[in-house]
Amino acid sequence: MKTVTLLTGTTLWLLFAAWGAGALWFRWPAAKPLVVLMWALSAVCVVVWCWRGHWAPSLLAALVLGAMLLFWWQSIRPSNNRRWADDVARQLVPTVDGDQVTLDNVRDFRWRTPDDYDVRWETRHYDLSQLRSVDTVLSYWMGPAIAHTLVSFGFADGRYLTFSIEIRKERGESFSAIGGFFKQFEATLVAADERDIVRVRTNVRGEDDYLYRVQMPPEAMRSLFLAYLAKAERLRSHPRWYNTATANCTTIVFQMMRHIVHGLPLDPRLLLSGYLPEYLARVGALTPGYDVATLRRDGRITERARDAGDAADFSQLIRAGVPGIDPSLPAR
Repeated sequence: MKTVTLLTGTTLWLLFAAWGAGALWFRWPAAKPLVVLMWALSAVCVVVWCWRGHWAPSLLAALVLGAMLLFWWQSIRPSNNRRWADDVARQLVPTVDGDQVTLDNVRDFRWRTPDDYDVRWETRHYDLSQLRSVDTVLSYWMGPAIAHTLVSFGFADGRYLTFSIEIRKERGESFSAIGGFFKQFEATLVAADERDIVRVRTNVRGEDDYLYRVQMPPEAMRSLFLAYLAKAERLRSHPRWYNTATANCTTIVFQMMRHIVHGLPLDPRLLLSGYLPEYLARVGALTPGYDVATLRRDGRITERARDAGDAADFSQLIRAGVPGIDPSLPAR
């Protein structure tokens, strides 16, 4: 029993020590190698003392080290005041008056390369009574299991507005999935034109994109749209850390949807977002009458987006042939 207790305690402590090393590496402001080395040596000393029978001092040392680390960790707060990269420099500012919605800071960049683009932020007006459709776009950038999730709302006049939960990069930063576990990035909500936010992925970054029509009643569409606006307001007043596992582009959308559609089940595919179509099919949210393989094949928009370029009817062109979408009817 004593050996089992030692093994269990040692394992838990070493897991905590490994997390602490990652936290120090990504968030300690200076001399990171030295600080991480000191932390690792301290953690090893605790284990050695424990196995040599010095239970009381090793436990006290573990408690003190752990408390110091957690106190420091909790002191790191998210902020909206940093030197942000251009594409996340502004935050969405919504104004809602009944069905009429005014959105300040809608992004409509024109991208030529990742570093060459025209900065364009616009004020746009939408009538929620004209909301007609919801689509999800999955953009694959790291194998079949990982995709970025975007949600696009279509209106009767043929316009589409896309929402995307993203990391709020500082100038010179790039995405790190591991860093996303350690408070490296704040989260932001981007509202953008599809010619910006879809085309930059397919045509500039070389990602592979798939579009699926989501089956939702009008009241649920409206509720989800307003939930995005509420999320934008919340992030503007209360900045939040992005987290690769618990607060990412898919899980935050799921949290909003759970307040609209009660009883949505948890599923590993919410973390492995590349398999989100299988989850959506499971809950009956995709176009009926098609299997997932067909929806994926016909919903691949990568080549269509590249061919469409900067065309004014970009949104209509990428939807040609997608199951459940009649291209002759705007946003339907």
